[in-house]
Amino acid sequence: MTRTLLTLLLIVGTVTAKAQQKYTSSRLEIIDITNARRTIVRDFPYVIEAPNWSKDGRWIVYNSQGKLYKIRSNGKGEPQPINTSFAENCNNDHVISSKGRHIAISHHTKEDFQSRIYIVPFAGGTPQLVTPLGPSYLHGWSPDGQELAYCAQRNGDWNVYVIPASGGEERQLTTAKGLDDGPEYDPSGKHIWFNSARTGEMQIWKMKADGTEQTQMTRDTERNAWFPHVSPDGKTVAYIAYHRRDIAPDQHLPGYDVDLMVMSSDGRNAPEVLASLFGGQGSMNVNSWAPDSKRLCFVSYNNK
Repeated sequence: MTRTLLTLLLIVGTVTAKAQQKYTSSRLEIIDITNARRTIVRDFPYVIEAPNWSKDGRWIVYNSQGKLYKIRSNGKGEPQPINTSFAENCNNDHVISSKGRHIAISHHTKEDFQSRIYIVPFAGGTPQLVTPLGPSYLHGWSPDGQELAYCAQRNGDWNVYVIPASGGEERQLTTAKGLDDGPEYDPSGKHIWFNSARTGEMQIWKMKADGTEQTQMTRDTERNAWFPHVSPDGKTVAYIAYHRRDIAPDQHLPGYDVDLMVMSSDGRNAPEVLASLFGGQGSMNVNSWAPDSKRLCFVSYNNK
């Protein structure tokens, strides 16, 4: 894949019209990490993406066609739209605050269609701009609510940045050549997990929240690893992995057989396949752990 095409895919962020031809319907699922049992929350006759669990466990939030929705985690009732006012070009990078009162979103502005980060009340309201510069793709919100972590392209390179949630000056944390993406804080707020292609293969990394001590956490010879999500109890990390035979290291596209992986956050236990599914982009872009740290939600797709 050329850098130009990668940039285009990241700018669009959500599933493109061409990619949507691969996805005709979606299935929102929950999996128990103790026994790998999968439960269907809801089947959708259209594309939904990037589910994450509300802090009280009652709701699962997802995006579809540029807007945000929430559905009860038990599947009862109909999906409810979340009012994001003018921000109707949201991609699949949205994060709920630690207190559950706000959602940070990545929205493509009409002026240049570049993704910028905003914060909106969970109950709905007018989004407040956080990152004036684009493209910026949200992935993490610090547990103390003070900082956002995101992937951004500046001067032609994609790296990890942080910025005060109230707005202000952004700070660059990574400088390695190759795509760095998916930065997410652990529950302690002391570390940020991310995925990086700096070695020539996309793998999971961890660093201190100030950007120091960048450490490779996976060395999978068969898979490219994307979007690490740390459980609320801090013990387990889940991520999506593509088979290397199928896709380039810096690609995260829809329409592939992928594995949902889990590993211990201390690195003592090797990653294991929790589930295999048809999906990829949109399946689990954001933290989707239940508050009990025993379940994950994700989206699988149908291509027929």
